[in-house]
Amino acid sequence: MSSIFTKIIKGEIPSYKIAENDDFYAFLDINPNAKGHTLVIPKKEIDKIFDLDSDTYQGLMQFSRKIAIAIEKSIACKRVGMTVIGLEVPHTHVHLIPLNEMKDATFGSKVVLTPNEFQEVAEKIIANL
Repeated sequence: MSSIFTKIIKGEIPSYKIAENDDFYAFLDINPNAKGHTLVIPKKEIDKIFDLDSDTYQGLMQFSRKIAIAIEKSIACKRVGMTVIGLEVPHTHVHLIPLNEMKDATFGSKVVLTPNEFQEVAEKIIANL
């Protein structure tokens, strides 16, 4: 059975897409720790990041870097943090989170955005790619 992320890639579930290429897909987290919180995933449905082949792993890091740089240009923050936890969805994913305080990275605090706010954030990040 396809993961929720594979369904997002296929367009079966809507997302606020930031970028994609043949191998990777980036979209806003709909339950964000901070405004601009973005998920980056390989299109290959592989559960654990260290089970990715070397080329896919390196490609994921390069794609994530490109997205993180655009986030930092778009969202007021001290830095963009990256974390890989992956217990909720059995599909490798990188969290890119604009950070101003350590609590922004704890997954304990969430921000609520309207659909219009999500769209505005996505457009800002896309403009800086």
